[in-house]
Amino acid sequence: MAKDKKTVFFCQNCGYESGKWQGQCPACREWNTFVEETVTTVSAKRRSGGQEAARASKLSQIQTGRESRMSTGYGELDRVLGGGIVRGSLVLVGGDPGIGKSTLLLQVCRNLTAGGEKVLYISGEESLQQIKMRADRVGEFPNDMLLFCETSLELVEEMIRRERPKVVVIDSIQTMYREDLSSAPGSVSQVREATNTFMQIAKGMEITVFLVGHVTKEGVVAGPRVLEHMVDTVLYFEGDRYAAYRILRGVKNRFGSTNEIGVFEMRESGLSEVANPSEYMLSGKPEGASGSIVACAMEGTRPILVEVQALVCRTNFGIPRRTAVGADINRVNLLMAVLEKRLGVALGDCDAYVNIAGGIRMNEPALDLAIVLAILSSKKDVSLGEKTIAFGEVGLSGEIRAVTMARQRVAEAKKLGFARCILPQVSLDGMEPVEGIRLIGVRMVKDLEKVLAFTG
Repeated sequence: MAKDKKTVFFCQNCGYESGKWQGQCPACREWNTFVEETVTTVSAKRRSGGQEAARASKLSQIQTGRESRMSTGYGELDRVLGGGIVRGSLVLVGGDPGIGKSTLLLQVCRNLTAGGEKVLYISGEESLQQIKMRADRVGEFPNDMLLFCETSLELVEEMIRRERPKVVVIDSIQTMYREDLSSAPGSVSQVREATNTFMQIAKGMEITVFLVGHVTKEGVVAGPRVLEHMVDTVLYFEGDRYAAYRILRGVKNRFGSTNEIGVFEMRESGLSEVANPSEYMLSGKPEGASGSIVACAMEGTRPILVEVQALVCRTNFGIPRRTAVGADINRVNLLMAVLEKRLGVALGDCDAYVNIAGGIRMNEPALDLAIVLAILSSKKDVSLGEKTIAFGEVGLSGEIRAVTMARQRVAEAKKLGFARCILPQVSLDGMEPVEGIRLIGVRMVKDLEKVLAFTG
């Protein structure tokens, strides 16, 4: 085999490769993102004899079972992963600094070692003493876990092949480097080469590998986007690092749904899962206040209740101010235009502020009806009642459109003690009466004035 070295240019934002420097990346359209790096290519001629030719396997002959997945010890994480850890998978965990990536993976290692699994934790950022201090904080390890602090990719690969653990944690992928590459650690070539090495280890040795990835100021994993294409699963930690809760969301998953989320709470002893996110999100809801209503959104198969708040007041400037936190501001402007056109509510001279309490972000259309009711409640200064919940999509003609999984949303509202549920009439027609909660169906936004008079 012959090795050839050549100079290429990579886009630091998306990983696009070019033979020459360009001011603007043709793939992601970003400016001044190309860097020059030297890569080594291996060329060899295929020989007809020697190694035995590989054979294809029949799909019916491949055996799978429950043993192909391992439980992490956290139901929230297992749900996001699609039912547990798939053996031989490559999982990328990203998030802002200090959000809890390393803490969660260390707690998962504790649960796996308690179950008798052999775990290897490789750190390129912390020393053995620092990892020990963090391990003492999250709890006692019933069985020993292997620790290895190294950034050389050759030594890390040798350690994995010698120890042959079931699970490997790499913290972080940006610190790993190969000495025969001239680029610095964290560059496009180094990150891609390290990810490719761990992918071969995961698939060839049936070892589950967790990669911790740093996040840039744009909110994406540092390094090329090809990193996300190479792994099997991409998980992102969301939430304010100064808040108590964390949301783990699956962006890509080859072995499960990407619509599921896991909710965790940060405590002194580490992260603990929140079994009932709806009750947690509604804690501290004000009583008897106008402009506040509870909505039901779906995250995968899980209904989550959130409080939607709105504040409408007269503006002191020529152009009214519109602000949305946790919701799409363009969607809020659209709904306010529908209220002005279809219901005759004068909002052109009013400032409007919409907030989803708790810092969570929701983009589901089912929150439209709750946003409209919150705006009307604040404008008319009428309380919607403590036990009222609403969900439904609002169209440009003022119609209230049906949403999916209406029965599950009503069941979640009943479980948390709500007495009234405002929902689309189309969804109500296909449902049977539910004992303990009154269902109020609406067809158009003009029907909401009766609802406001009823609940107030």
